[in-house]
Amino acid sequence: MIGVLGSLSITSLADAVDDIETRLFARKLAIPVDGVQPAQLRNTYNERRGGKAHEALDIHARKGTPVVATDDGFVVKLFQSVPGGLTIYQSDPGNEVVYYYAHLDRYADDLREGFPVKRGDVIGYVGTTGNAAPDAPHLHFAVLKLPPGKEWWKGTPINPLPLYRKSLAH
Repeated sequence: MIGVLGSLSITSLADAVDDIETRLFARKLAIPVDGVQPAQLRNTYNERRGGKAHEALDIHARKGTPVVATDDGFVVKLFQSVPGGLTIYQSDPGNEVVYYYAHLDRYADDLREGFPVKRGDVIGYVGTTGNAAPDAPHLHFAVLKLPPGKEWWKGTPINPLPLYRKSLAH
């Protein structure tokens, strides 16, 4: 055992994330910005932001470009924060992961908490809210493996880039 986090070893935590990544890849997630192809994605996951790892992808697009649900699931929380601006937290169908969409210009019409979404449904639009530079519209997109308590604001980050880049090889 490499280490212990509560009653969960670091080794078993890494195995759990690997297992989730395998299942997510099998579901063929949609890239969350309409019209963006896997080869256009840039790995910003490990970049330093404010002294810590970014743990998300920044997907640049024109302001107002549709943001789509990457997977089937439910809108867990619509939220406005200082760093993320207008945000959406969306669960996957099994409530194992949460997808975080930030810096939105606006939500899709009639989007509400608890709302079911299908992969590819428009849920919002690329913007510059929160701490995003006004001249650099983009979607800040993160994937988090939910903890046992299923708190949508917590979780173990998963780099989404490999989930989309692997699709180039298949």
